Amino acid sequence: MSAPIVLLCLFSVALSSNVLDLTSSNFDEVVNGDKNVFVEFFAPWCGHCKALAPEYEIVADAYVKEPNVVIAKVDCTIEKDIASRFGVTGYPTLKFFKRGKTDPEAYNSGRTADDIVSFINRESGSRGFIKKPASAVVQLDSSNFDSIALDATKDVLVEFYAPWCGHCKKLTPVYEQVGKTFKADKNCVVAKVDADSEKELGGRFGVSGFPTIKFFPKDNKAGEAYNGGRGEEDFIKYLNAKCGLTRVAGGGLSSDAGRIEALDALAVKFMGADDKAAVMEETVTASADMAKEAQYYHKVMKKVIEKGDDFINTETSRLSRM
Repeated sequence: MSAPIVLLCLFSVALSSNVLDLTSSNFDEVVNGDKNVFVEFFAPWCGHCKALAPEYEIVADAYVKEPNVVIAKVDCTIEKDIASRFGVTGYPTLKFFKRGKTDPEAYNSGRTADDIVSFINRESGSRGFIKKPASAVVQLDSSNFDSIALDATKDVLVEFYAPWCGHCKKLTPVYEQVGKTFKADKNCVVAKVDADSEKELGGRFGVSGFPTIKFFPKDNKAGEAYNGGRGEEDFIKYLNAKCGLTRVAGGGLSSDAGRIEALDALAVKFMGADDKAAVMEETVTASADMAKEAQYYHKVMKKVIEKGDDFINTETSRLSRM
């Protein structure tokens, strides 16, 4: 990328930011007790400050429509007097100036956007809201748990989590990908419950630590403990086996999708038989209680009988062009 383009991108980010820059010329005007002001005291070279920056932008965006909340920052390498005035000795230092006061409260909690927004909402009575993309994981609570997790027509994997749990946060992106993989399968559901808020549900299913993962198959709604690996492929392999599916990461189907081992043997027998009609009838009988995928075996056999063995090559060529 050329230097001019990089520079333009930098200006674009700066222009679109909802974080207010405080300096010696506007600090006392903004932090005067009229509003709730959350301030990051930072240094541009600070690694932790750089890591916080994208989360802090999300926080600022959450309060765009809240006139009584200001999300701001002070570059302490430039505004040394302000840093000294508030006893800043390390970076980033986060302080909250509550409405009606000009003496700050130190913020020492989590550094995610959710953590900071929860704190500001609690302290200011505001309703900052983080816009998040729609999740592929079904959110369960006391109002819908039984109708989904205990539905006898569904196999349901449930994560019981707590928003403050570090292991839960680490699992979140992995679990979201698993949700996307099985999103098209209405009877194989990937779900979660905030068991910190829904304590009755957690207690009902013996949840004593986070995350606790349980599988509720169609034939056992008491739930089964999931003790497998926490990787995306671990979950996919488990759900494919439990739900009778052949999904691959992202939601596609594996090369074995639609194949039935018992009918594969009859397909081989069919192609070598003189009396193909008899083998097709044998296949229909053998697959009477099998999944709908068995119908494709019948369809192909019928076409071969009608059009000859060349149908296989013609159909294979057609499908490969799709």
